[in-house]
Amino acid sequence: MELAFNFIASVHVVYGDHNHSPTSHLRKMQAFKASLVRHDSTSLPPSPAISPSPSQIQGANSPRVYHATSFGADPTGQEDSTEALVAAISAALEAPHEGFLMEGIANLGGARIDLQGGNYLITRSLRIPATGVGNLMIHGGTLKASEDFPSDGYLIDLSSSSSTKKETSSLDAQLSSSSYNYEFITLKDLLLDCNYRGGGISVINSLRTSIDNCYITHFATTGILVQQGHETYIRNSFLGQHITAGGDPGERNFSGTAINLMGNDNTLTDVVIFSASTGVIISGQANTLSNVHCYNKATGFGGTGIYLKLPGLTQTRIINCYLDYTGIVAEDPVQLLISNSFFLGDAYVVLKSINGVANGVNIVDNMFSGSGKGVEIVQLDQSKGAFKDIDQVVVDRNNVKGMNLKATVAKAVLQGNGSSWTVDFNGVLLFPNLIRHVQYTLSTTGSAFPNHVLRNSSENQVFIESDMAVPARVFVSVNQIEAS
Repeated sequence: MELAFNFIASVHVVYGDHNHSPTSHLRKMQAFKASLVRHDSTSLPPSPAISPSPSQIQGANSPRVYHATSFGADPTGQEDSTEALVAAISAALEAPHEGFLMEGIANLGGARIDLQGGNYLITRSLRIPATGVGNLMIHGGTLKASEDFPSDGYLIDLSSSSSTKKETSSLDAQLSSSSYNYEFITLKDLLLDCNYRGGGISVINSLRTSIDNCYITHFATTGILVQQGHETYIRNSFLGQHITAGGDPGERNFSGTAINLMGNDNTLTDVVIFSASTGVIISGQANTLSNVHCYNKATGFGGTGIYLKLPGLTQTRIINCYLDYTGIVAEDPVQLLISNSFFLGDAYVVLKSINGVANGVNIVDNMFSGSGKGVEIVQLDQSKGAFKDIDQVVVDRNNVKGMNLKATVAKAVLQGNGSSWTVDFNGVLLFPNLIRHVQYTLSTTGSAFPNHVLRNSSENQVFIESDMAVPARVFVSVNQIEAS
């Protein structure tokens, strides 16, 4: 900057001197330019190659990209890279902050931990060494658990820890005021190999976490755990305890859970779960699943695709999903939508009674395909007691091939010559002994005009009687929800 300033000043002085000719001015400028070229081309002795320390790369004007190998991480996976990766994460936290996100969450300005496409062996969980930070990305490589990795640990653990408190930062007082551990942490383009030791990612009490384009495998416990917090988005990712593409001879022995959502307002979209005892467990409300393909473990082998374990407060939407030989279980469902999904291989939905509540459930516009063994598309598990509080449950407009249709709305036509007609809906209606609304029409071809009446609707049967014998067709429509 000093040379450039002097050059401008020189031009000003020369052009201000009326005693020199333009040719003289040009020669002086050319000579000055030549001196700059000679200065820039002066060679310096080569310096030895060293790995930059955090203090060398965290200046206010430096890019906030922290390369794993610059901190000594081994990209071949032969040596333990735990300490080096922790050092890279710590360096990102030591850079100048750009204000705050949520109150008490320091904005790291989009700092990135770049794994550079390497394969890194770690012996313990990678944790952010202080809570109360956000706007940080870890991306672009593979992490593998060592043979002695803690069996109850996670490769990446976004949780608070008394052993990882920040001691030197002047922001301590402000950071401790946050009700969340982290905000806007992004884990992207990662392959996590748990080596059958613990789990993949743990997100505890964090806000707006993004897990994108990750492949998580060989977990012994859980691929992704989300507990408390708010708005974790899991997208474009693949999870499986064993690397397979279906038809695995060891499928009966698959264990573990691919994704466990124990918090609210989370979203799974474009996710494939190809092996685990349970694909997704949800015990928090207001979660959304879309374009999730579960073929983790067949129902016949004891597997479950999606398990909704929040009786009485489900508030879950399952849309455009693919349940492949494995189904959905919902305990005491309240406000549950299952729509536009495909169930293959006799996969079905189970409504499981815990306290006998089913309220605000819509299972509509799905496709079910089976093997012709008479499996019902929606089933009731009343082993702990019958459903007693049933309201606004709609199972309708599903198309079925090779399975038995079940619904809360049904229609039938019965033709005969007599004075009474009995229409049995037990083969179709979902709930036993429950008809709340009946509508019928009696059409006769005879000359008489009989009086007729609905005598009874119990045990899911409708009884219609006329005051004389006539040839007639009876059209009956029933509903297991209250008429609006």
